Amino acid sequence: MSVRVLVVEDETEIADFVVRGLREEGFTVEHAADGLSGWHRLTTETWDVVLLDWWLPELDGLTILQRYRKGGNRTPVLFLTARDAVSDRVRGLDGGADDYLCKPFAFEELLARVRSLSRRQDGRTGTLLSHADVQIDLATHRTERAGKKLELTAKEQALLVFFMRYPGDVLTRTRIYEHVWDERYDGVSNTLEVHVKELRRKLEVHGPRLIQTLRGRGYVFGTNVTG
Repeated sequence: MSVRVLVVEDETEIADFVVRGLREEGFTVEHAADGLSGWHRLTTETWDVVLLDWWLPELDGLTILQRYRKGGNRTPVLFLTARDAVSDRVRGLDGGADDYLCKPFAFEELLARVRSLSRRQDGRTGTLLSHADVQIDLATHRTERAGKKLELTAKEQALLVFFMRYPGDVLTRTRIYEHVWDERYDGVSNTLEVHVKELRRKLEVHGPRLIQTLRGRGYVFGTNVTG
């Protein structure tokens, strides 16, 4: 849906801080608490950025990184570690890390580095999503319509990204809840309707309606679509 970030970190407090903060910024974030589970998720799923701790149970971060690079994988990796000696930085960067951030760190700096690394993916996976006159930069989370910036909440943007991934498709409420809210639709909640209404309002300031309601079926996004 959006930029996918894997956080491999065994310190619960740090992991919760990073995961929560990045999700609030609109990233799709998953967490692995040890080296083996981190390796499994790293090699069986697709990621745009990886945040990797050096000291991990089961399998250390440097070993994970070196194996990952030997396999030809080029996903940007940011080392998060308390090892701040110059020699450690050199080992980490020579081992294949794209960036290196020492603990403790400010979230704003982490966020800036994650955005920078995700932009490096432009040439390979693309972080620019567009349909008609709507455009979203998944790295910076900037959303525009007709060249005008839209001020969206993280959830509104996640909803718009999902719509833009499937233009012309009928998206049921169940499917939207599972992907945007990561929960099952209970058949009662009007959370989705409230977010769609507000998203429509912001989009329609700069152009005609793009999100159509299909009664009893769900929603469809795109031009030349009738509700």
